[in-house]
Amino acid sequence: QVQLVESGGGLVQAGGSLRLSCVASGRTFSWNGMGWFREVPGKEREFVSAINWNGGLTSYADSVEGRFTISRDNPKNTVYLQMNSLKPEDTARYYCAAQRRDFSLVTKIITEYGYWGQGTQVTVSS
Repeated sequence: QVQLVESGGGLVQAGGSLRLSCVASGRTFSWNGMGWFREVPGKEREFVSAINWNGGLTSYADSVEGRFTISRDNPKNTVYLQMNSLKPEDTARYYCAAQRRDFSLVTKIITEYGYWGQGTQVTVSS
């Protein structure tokens, strides 16, 4: 069974940092682009960041550019999202996702992702 499991969320004060992890099991995603999305109740799930299969290409939403860093460790089947200078508006449930196709480029198009985790809650207090 293919699973993506996120961890690392929590409650943090504005200006603080968190590091999210996403561990894949059931198959390797070493050849797939990976992404992070976030969702707030009542709003659509939105793109946060993406990374291609070998980590050579990354993409960020304008709202997190310069504060968040995505990375991956393929031997560990793990993707990370380092979040610095957190703001209250970063409060959301964060989801890890894997693209459907191998060797795909980075994309913010949500329908390109075929595998999703259950999410981890990030709450930033002011």
